[in-house]
Amino acid sequence: MFNVTKIICGREQPMDALRYGEGREAPASAAARRPVVVWNVTRTCNLRCTHCYSDSAPEKYDELSFDEGRALLDDLAAFGVPAVLLSGGEPLARRDTLELAAYARSLGLKLTLSTNGTLVDEATARRIKDLGFTYVGISFDGLGATNDRFRGVAGAFERALRAIRNLKAVGQKVGLRLTLTPNTVADLDGIFDFIESEQIQRACFYHLVPAGRGSSLVALSHDDTRAALDRIFERTQALARKGDPREILTVDNHADAAYATMWLERTGAPHAESARAALAWNGGANHSSGIGIADIDWLGNVHPDQFLQNITLGNVRERPFSEIWSDPEQPVLSKLRRRREFVGGRCRSCSFFATCGGNFRARAFGMTGDLWAEDPGCYLSDAEIAQTA
Repeated sequence: MFNVTKIICGREQPMDALRYGEGREAPASAAARRPVVVWNVTRTCNLRCTHCYSDSAPEKYDELSFDEGRALLDDLAAFGVPAVLLSGGEPLARRDTLELAAYARSLGLKLTLSTNGTLVDEATARRIKDLGFTYVGISFDGLGATNDRFRGVAGAFERALRAIRNLKAVGQKVGLRLTLTPNTVADLDGIFDFIESEQIQRACFYHLVPAGRGSSLVALSHDDTRAALDRIFERTQALARKGDPREILTVDNHADAAYATMWLERTGAPHAESARAALAWNGGANHSSGIGIADIDWLGNVHPDQFLQNITLGNVRERPFSEIWSDPEQPVLSKLRRRREFVGGRCRSCSFFATCGGNFRARAFGMTGDLWAEDPGCYLSDAEIAQTA
């Protein structure tokens, strides 16, 4: 994740210690971090979104049992992971998800929830708050009918908006998760107006990754991506200038760090050097998939991240996650942790490798079939990647 509010506006953010090595709780290095674990507790979902990476639908699939889930959480707590993100499918479509959350909290695990929001009534919002979730992210893909077309169900927008209001009413930190597509980019200003009017504390703009049903969507052109980043940066700055800095992030395109560095220098930002240092500590993809992020799917399969579910490292029904993740003989993890030796194309020679790390392997794999190919989602020019970073 690239924190726009932190890097572009120079404002302190809640996860600075883990993300940028700042504060007393910071790990010795980004490479030393335990992974944030995304656990897809179910594949079942009551919607059918056009870009779903898990290809979920309103039907029943096999999944880890409650007892298997408790054993997994025991292992994650003992391993010292910094957070567990409960996702799906739709996690609240699984009847015992909040019971599993209660058990996780009894072990001291920090939890976040990724949901489409349509099942969050007032009682559920109160229970989520009482369980102590750090954050709840609700998926949107535009406003009103645009969102409903992406979600495949009429009325999904209004139900998700109701969830936001229910969660805010009980004091739960809540935010939006949006994918950058031609439709959402066309209404970025409307989305930011919505963020302000609804007093939403956090928004994550995800770059499209061709996984699951997302493989069939048309990605933004490089020019449109740059224009979208410019507008996100500008609107986030405008919020900060008004003394209302929300937590705005972009996700899944580590070229954003390089682009932000150039953007800050071009605009003469006084904190450009400190931002560069924070980004260098973070390292982008150098310390992401296979290091700072992991995924466990509904069947217990372990993956380098949630978009690389076609690469399986092991299964927690057969071996604890901690052993799978720590296995020095695991070939994919070993290569991901030494990725500069294997990444090819423009990524190999890019002068921003220290802050980008060869960008997002899941997109390279999804678009080319080669895990180590250059990332086609990089929108920087040849001249830009050749400059001294």
